[in-house]
Amino acid sequence: MKHNGNRVALALAALAVVPGLSAQEVAQSTELEQLRERVIELEAQTDDMLQAAVAGSERVADQAVAAHEPDVRIGGALRYNFIHRDFVNASESKYGESGFDVFRLNVDGEVDGIIISAEYRFYSYMHTLKHGWLGYEFEDGSLVQFGVNQVPFGLLPYAAHNAWFGVPYYLGFADDYDMGIKYQREDGPWSLHLAFYKNEELNDPGNLNRYSFDPAVVPDDDQYNEQVNQFNARVAYNFGRGSGCETELGGSAQVAQLYNSATDRSGDHWAAAAHVDTRCGRWSFQLQGLTYDYTPRNPEGVSEDTITLGAFAGAYAIDSQADVIVANVAYNFDSPWERIDQITCYNDYSHMTKSTEGALDSRINTTGCAIGSGAIFTYVDHIYANNMAYFGNGSLAGGGEDRWHSRLNVNIGFYW
Repeated sequence: MKHNGNRVALALAALAVVPGLSAQEVAQSTELEQLRERVIELEAQTDDMLQAAVAGSERVADQAVAAHEPDVRIGGALRYNFIHRDFVNASESKYGESGFDVFRLNVDGEVDGIIISAEYRFYSYMHTLKHGWLGYEFEDGSLVQFGVNQVPFGLLPYAAHNAWFGVPYYLGFADDYDMGIKYQREDGPWSLHLAFYKNEELNDPGNLNRYSFDPAVVPDDDQYNEQVNQFNARVAYNFGRGSGCETELGGSAQVAQLYNSATDRSGDHWAAAAHVDTRCGRWSFQLQGLTYDYTPRNPEGVSEDTITLGAFAGAYAIDSQADVIVANVAYNFDSPWERIDQITCYNDYSHMTKSTEGALDSRINTTGCAIGSGAIFTYVDHIYANNMAYFGNGSLAGGGEDRWHSRLNVNIGFYW
């Protein structure tokens, strides 16, 4: 502290010229001056320490707030349809119809290490939760989901490329969501899903305002069946992982109770599937074979040959035992237009063979393209169906009609 020494020297010089001061008084004055300088120095050091402590506390507080600040994203979509159906006279006479399809809200993110994902949909005739789950990712990358989540069965995430889907969806074996817990992990080329579902997504088999097709209880039906205590397992192996030409080979199994509220007894249900999912360059190929069996315990006199399913504010019967084949192909074109980001064209085919003697098969083939342009995504599909639900008098159970019907479906959506 050279400047403090200078001050002391100047003070001594000044005192030396002051008359009447003894040497002892001069020494005492010098000590007082040095003490005063030391106090000033300590005050400065204390101020620096206080400022550093405050700054450190602010940084810790900011970090704590950042650590607990939720990372949540709000998204959604608004979609419209233009359709032409050759099996509806009014649609033929008016050269098609158009209208609102769906408005949906999505919430995805993470809060305090807990992953959240939810989607709620509003249709013109109903509104419902599609999915809503909480999740946790472990250090090894495995994930557990609790809530209404997608059932791990067959081709994932979808068993079709088009907006209308195929036969498996209308049987409840594709893009199905139920209430339960699911564990999934990847180990190199292997992937594994294990899940338990207590019941369908709304815990109300009589509520048909839902997204997923499951056994349903409806007023004009005497079955009263609902699917409960369901176990799912799915395992798959990816050949050529990370090479740009990958093929996933996998198998799925599903077993559940089929509770009947009228008899207070439980039947059972099982299903199994094997699939091949290839993505090689711009090509995509999907093959799947699945089989299922419902064995209900219906009231006496009620047939066990069919099971009633419900969703989208309606219900219909399906054969209690059947086999289904899926064969899909798609090609992703290089867009020649600057404003078009994606053009994927496809042909999706699915075929249901029923166990009931004399029952007609159900088939659906969709040829179309999915076109992406910024936030706008459009499906242009020509759907051709034979004895299919929602097409004329088609049926996924017995009866129906051996006749092909077509539906031109243009679905335009704005996503954010």
